[in-house]
Amino acid sequence: MPITVLLVDDEPLVRAGLRAVLSAQPDIEVVGEAADGAAVIPLVRQLRPDVVAMDVRMPLLDGIEATRAVLRTVDPPPKILVVTTFENDEYVYEALRAGADGFLLKRARPAEIVHAVRLVAEGESLLFPASVRQLAAEYGDGERDGNPAARAALERASLTEREAEVLRLMTRGLSNAEIAAQLIVGTETVKSHVSAVLAKLGARDRTQAVIAAYESGFVAPG
Repeated sequence: MPITVLLVDDEPLVRAGLRAVLSAQPDIEVVGEAADGAAVIPLVRQLRPDVVAMDVRMPLLDGIEATRAVLRTVDPPPKILVVTTFENDEYVYEALRAGADGFLLKRARPAEIVHAVRLVAEGESLLFPASVRQLAAEYGDGERDGNPAARAALERASLTEREAEVLRLMTRGLSNAEIAAQLIVGTETVKSHVSAVLAKLGARDRTQAVIAAYESGFVAPG
């Protein structure tokens, strides 16, 4: 079965470009388009896409609120890939905090766009460690030692020493295979640790776990 994608962007040229790139792939099918976040919920319910490529800035309902709405009302929700012009945009960080699975720059090369869609469809978060670190430092609402509520939540999670080590490597954007190589363990072992981290943090995916790590002060964003 192909990966189904819904394109949401108020610029017709951007939607046309993404459709051309993605539709050229045998394993990806663009099933619909929307010009604003306000149209996302009915289209997601009707089309059931695997991935929503969501513009972050739109006139009626932006990508942040649209992301929150999808995650709140659709079960199971699709993966959400925020599409943005500027990687250091506060809107990007807020979208990630709201539950987006990753972000993609509009200037990305075709191969990078295709890779991003495949990656989030498979459940791997698309993170650019340096960019997310910069976003957390600039727009995170935590104090120097972390937001008190976020810090308390992380403490309640009671991560084991190995789980904490895995979380630190996740904040660097490492894949399961890369973490396994770093720790000299099997990939399945890493998958188990990642699953445990997500469950203990109450995180939907790796992106949310990384955001929690920054917000709590577990790792320094600067």
